[in-house]
Amino acid sequence: MKQYLLITKPGIIFGNLVSVAGGFFLASRGEIDLALLLATALGISLVIASGCVFNNYIDRDIDSKMERTRNRVLVRGLIPASHALIYGSVLGLAGITLLYVTTNMLTVWLSLFGFAIYVGAYSLYLKRNSVYGTLIGSLSGAAPPVIGYCAVSNSFDMGAVILLVIFSLWQMPHSYAIAIFRLKDYTAASIPVLPVKKGILATKKHIVLWIMAFVVATLMLTLSGYTGVQYLVVAGAIGIYWLGMALAGYKTDNDQAWAKKLFMFSIVTITALSVMMSIDFKQPEDGNLWMTAHANGQVQTKVD
Repeated sequence: MKQYLLITKPGIIFGNLVSVAGGFFLASRGEIDLALLLATALGISLVIASGCVFNNYIDRDIDSKMERTRNRVLVRGLIPASHALIYGSVLGLAGITLLYVTTNMLTVWLSLFGFAIYVGAYSLYLKRNSVYGTLIGSLSGAAPPVIGYCAVSNSFDMGAVILLVIFSLWQMPHSYAIAIFRLKDYTAASIPVLPVKKGILATKKHIVLWIMAFVVATLMLTLSGYTGVQYLVVAGAIGIYWLGMALAGYKTDNDQAWAKKLFMFSIVTITALSVMMSIDFKQPEDGNLWMTAHANGQVQTKVD
């Protein structure tokens, strides 16, 4: 049973559940449907677990070449590969069925979209053949919070779009940091990540640019009226600190140690944002700063 649990990558499932909860609570705005929350969390967990099992099956040849992954269950043959395929299929079908019965079709389609990107586009082809694999794969990593949000709202509105953008942008420096401190593994397996193809310096430049874009995107939740000032302060402070860590990479003497710290703080960053959007929410029609500023301008014009 332990081996079957390990090939679902429980750490990835747990990490994604934090972002699912962030999206769910943001859309709920204090009115929590506990049954829907549990069903959504379980359903998307099963779908993510299925994707991870298929990823383990697809990657077992390159996993054997990397120090970090050479002891994985399927590489060591602790579970027959055919059993993993059946297991992954059952998990995926169970997850989609649960989401179909308990949520809405938008949530189901988003879950299928995330699964297709991760397993079909990324794992089967892009990871092995294109430096843009990280970029396309980021869409699957950004799906869980959007799924949590849409399970409540049943609408792919501006809030869902902003969440998709925030979490997609976050995936880039997060993944590039992993690629730098695991550079030997990726080189050994001939995986064309950016540090392997373009070098570490070019990757550092990309990391800085992606974090800058991420910081701007995080602020949009408040500027569009979905979150309050407390979220804005935390998002701004933590984003700027993360950017400072990225800029420090230009002066470091140990790229691997720097990249590992950057990676660890990326987890802190996205966890903090997920928590803050869960507790500092607003009704967008009441809190849209852009609309408020525009309205104030109109009033001022009339007074003049």
